[in-house]
Amino acid sequence: MRAASIAGVGLVALLVALVAPAVARADENVIKNPGDHPAYRFEAEPHALLGYAGPFEKGGADFGAGFRGTIIVADRGFISSINNSVGVGFGGDIFFKHGTVVIPVVMQWNFWLTTHWSVFAEPGFGLSANPEKSRDTLFPAAYVGGRYHFTDKISLTLRLGYPSFSVGASFFL
Repeated sequence: MRAASIAGVGLVALLVALVAPAVARADENVIKNPGDHPAYRFEAEPHALLGYAGPFEKGGADFGAGFRGTIIVADRGFISSINNSVGVGFGGDIFFKHGTVVIPVVMQWNFWLTTHWSVFAEPGFGLSANPEKSRDTLFPAAYVGGRYHFTDKISLTLRLGYPSFSVGASFFL
């Protein structure tokens, strides 16, 4: 076979591979399968933040960075007929403009919807420490969030609540 013929066959094979439809993989619904979620004991989540309420009211919004860790205390949560889990979350967030440090402590209730999506609710409290001691406060905290799971061990996590909004990556260990 000549080189031109081999190149032509290779080009046709490449075009067929590019044009051929890919196998579609549907996201499997797992909410009705209790315990059908990644096995992990600890979730580590570094994130970027926007603080907009509570300890930030007097000085306006503030950007920051932080870390949240969650220890799973019940692999099967409060509702035995669905796929849910419960953990205790804690962490530290630093907001750059005013030097505010926020320490949240929450209960995280997870709902595993599909193989790629989970949502959570986090009631709890937070302690803010500020350079101006008169602004140190203990406040109620409440968040809701969602995760897109790239794999069983890594997800993109979005959290919205009081007193901040965050986006980060979760690592399930």
